[in-house]
Amino acid sequence: MPETINGLPLHPLVVHAVVVLLPLAALGVIALAARPAWRRRYAGLTTLVALAATLSIPLATESGEHLERRVGDPGAHAELGDTLIWFAVPLLALAAALYWTSRRTPAAAHDADGSRPARRKVGALALSLVAIVVAIANLAQVYRIGDSGAKAVWHDTPAAATRER
Repeated sequence: MPETINGLPLHPLVVHAVVVLLPLAALGVIALAARPAWRRRYAGLTTLVALAATLSIPLATESGEHLERRVGDPGAHAELGDTLIWFAVPLLALAAALYWTSRRTPAAAHDADGSRPARRKVGALALSLVAIVVAIANLAQVYRIGDSGAKAVWHDTPAAATRER
């Protein structure tokens, strides 16, 4: 993987894919969990966005490690960045589950008399609640990582200190 593109470090360029796509996927999952009627139309797109975000994370991590070797330890930012994949993979799985539930035939979701069984209602509610919690956790973690990265660049790290000299 190249360390720079047109003389710019790759990390700040690649990280924007994660910073845009993962929150977008998280917001999409929240919307789909809150409004099941939107699943048939938007669950596939949300799942693709979550997939692209998840695949971008290892690129951002690897490019960050290259940048770390050039400018110094970014402190907590690197440690937090390494955790993001563990937030994104469950979000991707839940987006896929919401997609899968949107693709079931209406007859499969109901009993022979046309009613929806209580356990399916509880399962659908549980899926939605877990999806919302995981999506909010993703949003919070992206914020924490971005905040620590900004502090690493502009404030309190060896990399920032070497720029001031």
